[in-house]
Amino acid sequence: MVPVPDEEDKATHRTRNRWGEGDRLRGEILDAASRLLSELGGEDGLTIRGVARAVGIAPASIYQHFTDRNALVTGLMRHEFARLRELMAEADAKTDPEDVVGRVRAQLYAYCAFAVDNPGHYRLMLSSSAARPTSAARPEGPMVDVIDTVAEGLARCDEAGHKLRLPSDRAAVMVFVGVHGRVALLHSSPSERGRKRLIPFVDELVSLVFD
Repeated sequence: MVPVPDEEDKATHRTRNRWGEGDRLRGEILDAASRLLSELGGEDGLTIRGVARAVGIAPASIYQHFTDRNALVTGLMRHEFARLRELMAEADAKTDPEDVVGRVRAQLYAYCAFAVDNPGHYRLMLSSSAARPTSAARPEGPMVDVIDTVAEGLARCDEAGHKLRLPSDRAAVMVFVGVHGRVALLHSSPSERGRKRLIPFVDELVSLVFD
């Protein structure tokens, strides 16, 4: 049953999307939820009513795209992972194509910048993206996709003559765990000095996976 908006919600004014623009509204809902998550610092205070108010629509309009708050949070998590992957891809594309090691580092720099600048989003993504086993016993999930991206970059390095100490998939996991641990320490004890040490740390960590 779709909740009936109260008087406060009925008073919300917004230009109605034209027919066929439902995807646009869904994007606006997720963008608003992302902004609220930044302001709140975490998902606990994120509500359907609050997101609706931020977009300028009635809560009932959100239920047309997300069945409940859990569905909204899941959608937001996927939205943020897509944003992270896009930032990593952009960092890769801006690096000299021949500098295959530099491309991996650039992706990890982008990952660290996202995690540090968006602590609430990062916590949501880590807590809501548990890998799911498949029939082939291989985990699946948005975080696995991020690790796979790093693995692909490391495989390119190996093919270009930068020999790895481990298979690319295992090396990617090792690098990711190290970067995540460093970011977690910075989140627990934020400091400008700690943030400045992220890039040198990434450089040192990446160097460890090569012979």
